[in-house]
Amino acid sequence: MSHENNIVKKPWGHEYLVYENDLVALWFLHIQKEQSTSMHCHPNKTTGLMVISGNAKVSFLSNTIELGSHDKIMIRKSMFHSTKAISDNGALVFEIETPVDKHDLVRLDDKYGRAGKPYEGKTYESPKEDDCLWLEDPPEGSESVFDFMGSKIRLTSIKEIEELERIPDDINVMFLRGGITTDYDINVAGPGDIVQGGVLKKLSKVFRKMSNTTVILRIENGDC
Repeated sequence: MSHENNIVKKPWGHEYLVYENDLVALWFLHIQKEQSTSMHCHPNKTTGLMVISGNAKVSFLSNTIELGSHDKIMIRKSMFHSTKAISDNGALVFEIETPVDKHDLVRLDDKYGRAGKPYEGKTYESPKEDDCLWLEDPPEGSESVFDFMGSKIRLTSIKEIEELERIPDDINVMFLRGGITTDYDINVAGPGDIVQGGVLKKLSKVFRKMSNTTVILRIENGDC
């Protein structure tokens, strides 16, 4: 079932799908101040979080990490986690998942009474509003730029690895398609991964091969 046209209401705020292909799905989450997602895991998929604006605490069963605007974290399969907004205006977050399966969800604990329950059904959905973001792959070798929630979202089709090497060290890069591979076609940074620009430079010193179609997403300050 596609969620392309609907907003999903949550007790902590709402979320909706902003991009999808055969490998990844990217969701926008608005978590209200002092509200949090359930303590949950995804047994079969990897999740990446990138904060668009605000501050959030990502808690695991044994520790907590605080993220600010444009920070990121990668969460492996079966790792229980919960995300809480701690800034006055809440937290706006991109969540990328691979493989695509919104129902790959196990809730361990939830202050809204959803522990042990599956993903929300159709009764929690409402049509998207006009200002909801939707992203599509830009033409090969080009870039699309969107002003969104005080930030610029850059969606770029990369043709040469040198383009990745020019990304500033502190900018986080989300791979939607393609990526860096070994000479024998094993992904080093691929769909669903969020990698810092400085790390990409280190990888590119050894691995010079890229998939033919590589699409990346970056978040920058709105005045860039």
